[in-house]
Amino acid sequence: MMEILAAGAAELGFSLSANHLLQFERYYRELVSWNERFNLTAVTAYDQVQRRHFLDSLACMLALPSGHQEGVPATLPLQRSGGALRCADVGSGAGFPGIPLAILMSDASFILIEASQKKAGFLQHVASTLGLTNVNVLCARAEEVGQQPQHRENYDLVLARAVAALATLAEYCLPLCRVGGRMVAPKGRDIQEELVGAAYAFDLLGGRLVCAREITLPGEDETRSLVVADKVARTPERYPRNAGIPAKRPLIGG
Repeated sequence: MMEILAAGAAELGFSLSANHLLQFERYYRELVSWNERFNLTAVTAYDQVQRRHFLDSLACMLALPSGHQEGVPATLPLQRSGGALRCADVGSGAGFPGIPLAILMSDASFILIEASQKKAGFLQHVASTLGLTNVNVLCARAEEVGQQPQHRENYDLVLARAVAALATLAEYCLPLCRVGGRMVAPKGRDIQEELVGAAYAFDLLGGRLVCAREITLPGEDETRSLVVADKVARTPERYPRNAGIPAKRPLIGG
């Protein structure tokens, strides 16, 4: 059961318990079942979900804020918990990376932000089915949430996976991130152009790029990138702009 996940997690430096693996197995079965009715993901094969969804999500733990770490290690040097971290997953979709991280980081709290009611319904179902009391689901657009006082600059860790280009992601994520917190975005391999385009947005929104760490997941040949930015200054009040504008008119300096 979940042998690929267990072996891959060990290579990354994570120790998954039998209960963790049971939760991931249940998550997979719920994902496949709901995917027959709703378009949640194109990746449904048992081995591929373990690698491309579960392991890819858990790799975000390599970039957890540590207070002194500048880069991102290749493996987790010590098994560590989420502590009291407040985390937000922007555009959570089928729950990646938020749900896998919430399974492993039971002492951290997660809010999963998803604009689609069908996907938000799936997230609520999965969190309840897996007994994840540290997860709350918010059906809303990230631009709206980023202007709400109870969420704005309130999170230690803000994650976004395969949602948009980096300049747009920065406007979704950095307004939610507290000063001293961290934004983490798993991306594909060829992101140099995105990084150049996002430099202006990071600076304007109070972020500082830490690194774009290349990662090859266990059992995969394709290299991925983990983009990490620290929040070093307050985000100007006008950002994020109204719904839809960050994607249509990204903050790219000219």
